[in-house]
Order: sequence, then C-alpha cells, then structure tokens
Amino acid sequence: MIHGVKVIPLKRIPDERGVILHMLRCDDPHFEKFGEIYFSGVYPGAIKGWHIHKEMTLNYAVPVGMIKFVLYDERPDSPTKGELMELYLGEHNYSLVSVPPGVWNGFKGMGSGMALVANCSSIPHRADEIGRCDPFDNHIPYDWSLKHR
Repeated sequence: MIHGVKVIPLKRIPDERGVILHMLRCDDPHFEKFGEIYFSGVYPGAIKGWHIHKEMTLNYAVPVGMIKFVLYDERPDSPTKGELMELYLGEHNYSLVSVPPGVWNGFKGMGSGMALVANCSSIPHRADEIGRCDPFDNHIPYDWSLKHR
C-alpha cells in the first residue's frame, strides 16, 4: 500500500429491479470535502495517465466495467516514496480508492467493453493544479503491457 491511499469496499444492494451502488457519503470517515464529480469512460486497452494533483484528493469508483488502476508515490517525505501500487477496480472489485495529492496515478481499460470511472474530487478541477506525463515515455518505473503471471 502507498501511504495515505485508502481502499474501501463499497456496498451493492441488488433486488429484482436492479442494483444500487454506493460510492461516497459526507458522513463517511474518509470523506474530505466536495469539489466536483465527473465520469471518465475508458475503452478496453486504452490508458488514461499519468497524472498527479498538487492539492486535489481523488475518490475513484468504477460502477461499470473494469480497470487496472496504478499509483506511484513520488512524494519526497512519504514513507512509501518510490513504491508502485496496482489495483483492479470495477464490477468484480467494487471499491472506492481515495488518492491523496502528490501521488501519480493512471488507469487502463480492461475487459471487452468501455469502463465508467467516477471521481468525486475534493476541489474543482483547475489546469494549474494538475501535472501530466506520457504513459510510456516517463520516469515512472511501470510497464502497462499485459502481464501473464
């Protein structure tokens, strides 16, 4: 685990009409504050990353499809500086991942259909608050290719 990253299993409440998928409540112990919520669709095999936020806490959940979510800790004073974290999120692992500022992150669409990623961030998006780098040409020690373990 990367210091400050939280992975919280989320409730799914199915019944004969469908399902309710919980994500985040203002009375959850891990809730910080509300900035905005947005959804990102990612096609199978597509990579959205790398990006890093200076101030924003991210709160990701994947209600539709599956993603591979990868984090890299580059914070100078972090006890987990230099560590990578890889998670599979979505229909088979419905969880909330809270990512503190200063942690590089990105995700790759998995499976056969588009995945829908929800983010309830702690502040509204600002162009001056985010940093980006190419998923393949960068300093982060991670290979996005399929791994046959």
